[in-house]
Amino acid sequence: MKVEENPNEDNKTLPFSKFHCLPFAVYNFLLYLGFLVLLPRLIFQQNFWKRFGRLPDFTVNGRKVIWVHCVSVGETQAARPLVRLLRQTLPEYKLVISTTTSTGQSLAKKVFAQDADLVFYFPFDFKFSVRKALEKINPEVVILMETEIWFNFIREASRKGVKICIANARLSEKSFRRYSMIRKTIEQILSHIRLILAQSQIDAERFLQLGAEAEKVKMTGNLKFDLDFDEAENELSRVLQERFADENPIILAASTHRPEESWILDAFSLVLKSSPHARLMIAPRHPERFDEVAELVRNKGFDLARRSAKPNQADKTSKVILLDSIGELRSAMKLAEIVFVGGSLIPHGGQNILEAAVARKVIVTGFYTMNFSSIVEEFRANSALIQLPPLKEEEIVRKLKEVFLEFLQNDSLRREMAERAFRLIEANKGATAKTVQALSSLLKKNVA
Repeated sequence: MKVEENPNEDNKTLPFSKFHCLPFAVYNFLLYLGFLVLLPRLIFQQNFWKRFGRLPDFTVNGRKVIWVHCVSVGETQAARPLVRLLRQTLPEYKLVISTTTSTGQSLAKKVFAQDADLVFYFPFDFKFSVRKALEKINPEVVILMETEIWFNFIREASRKGVKICIANARLSEKSFRRYSMIRKTIEQILSHIRLILAQSQIDAERFLQLGAEAEKVKMTGNLKFDLDFDEAENELSRVLQERFADENPIILAASTHRPEESWILDAFSLVLKSSPHARLMIAPRHPERFDEVAELVRNKGFDLARRSAKPNQADKTSKVILLDSIGELRSAMKLAEIVFVGGSLIPHGGQNILEAAVARKVIVTGFYTMNFSSIVEEFRANSALIQLPPLKEEEIVRKLKEVFLEFLQNDSLRREMAERAFRLIEANKGATAKTVQALSSLLKKNVA
């Protein structure tokens, strides 16, 4: 089914009724209940009080505002080319960026230092905190990155006359199944959205099946295909290279989840029997697991170098390096020969493979890649990555060892695979320009 987009179409929302209001009453009840249950943990988070709509000082000075919301690190990275082009194309607008997580906030303040007028925490989805933030920012348009469906925020923004867009929109198979269970409610929420700019035709189809209006849905492509390494990232790569790298090949295990690190370390032990000079870098997905993974590495009998530690002689001699930092994974990829993309050996659904492709690296994933199924399928069809079949736990270590050794011991095979991945990146560029064109039309501004 081909979907088209008409950004000038008037916003059509489904009428409110007792039937439609009941799910939102249930949602708010569960929201407050969940908040109370999690309060003992939430209250100690650095960003807790900031998420009640308490924003830093901000004045618009008569200028209109574009609000871009990114959940965490992945969405913040995806928004980089978009924010840069929005700043260039629509300089008359103020640009503000919100994130949900502290890791996303830290990265956003770093990468948007030149382009954003304000970086702040997205409010909790209570009506009072949402209203407070909307009053303070007073945006003309809100751009939600990927899949951020917050019931109260979207309804309150729509009531205020704010134009809402989902950019780089995607719906994993898991999310689609979950939303399908409350389709009528999701349809009501989607009726407040002016534009849904989908990463792929599959994502567009899923939004349509959930009740989005066809004229509001457009397939613009994945913004992450447009992510090049900037000067700061190249400089960071040089810093990491100087500190950690030598002439020996590095396998990077990126965005790993428990228990993937254990399997990878066991596979690496077997790799060393045939390629004794190889090294392993591990970048856990969640920062709160850094110390846990460090302990695991030592328990497996490996010397360990940590990015967070002061530079020392072990940085170049340790067989295992722990990248226990935030926002440095893309730069670290340049040090590696092979990148294993985590979250894929378990039914989590995998992490994004595109950053490794941009870095011209061999990409290895497990079987579970539902979160990025269309991208992985395209790379597989073009022999641009290695995806492991479904395996029993006792088979995973052996198969990882075989794949790692195959590419460590064959330079030409490694170069060919990496080059095919990079060519796919080049062939799929252009999502940023299409997204900004659609947003500009939504803002009633034509861009040549």
